[in-house]
Amino acid sequence: MRFILLFSMLFGLSANAQTQDINSVFISMPDSLSPILTKVNRQDFADFLSSGMKAVVKNKFDGTSEMLKLTDDYLKLNTTSASSEEMKLLPLNDSVNVLCVVKTYSGPAEDSKVTFYSTKWEELPLSKFISLPRHEDFYKLPADSTATVSREEFLRDMYIMQAELSEKNNDIVFKCNTLMATDKETAEKLKPFTIDSLRYRWVNGVYVKEK
Repeated sequence: MRFILLFSMLFGLSANAQTQDINSVFISMPDSLSPILTKVNRQDFADFLSSGMKAVVKNKFDGTSEMLKLTDDYLKLNTTSASSEEMKLLPLNDSVNVLCVVKTYSGPAEDSKVTFYSTKWEELPLSKFISLPRHEDFYKLPADSTATVSREEFLRDMYIMQAELSEKNNDIVFKCNTLMATDKETAEKLKPFTIDSLRYRWVNGVYVKEK
């Protein structure tokens, strides 16, 4: 039943919807998924950019939001001074795209949430497209280190992960930001045992970790 539901969500879309660029998909976002930006806000971004102006709007909470990048299949914006959002249209097959949305929040360190949608803004199961990296995936044993940090000690701190989409290709890169939220002494101790980033490539409709 779950497979049938997913199939209908992905393939029951009109051909016209699949030819949309990311800006038209972004503008059509339901208000329930856009708590900060109105539809007029979303329309104004592209108008400002096409006029060579800075794409800054006053949002629903009388703050400012700015679109930083806009291409046919990618956009990036600062929704508030402490949050940002990226969107990328990804090809599922010759006629169907899915939308990857990354929302990043700045606290003690930047922390991201990854979500997938159809171009009609129907949320799709994350597990169908990616297996997100776990905290332990960022652990390494450096060959030139005399210190010893066990996997258990590495995992002791709260896991904070940042995700970044690419304007130029379909990759997504994950960074472990745990060290940014811990004390300086612990961060310096754990840094040699922390993988800087993990890159995932979009292959046949799913994200695959680069080896």
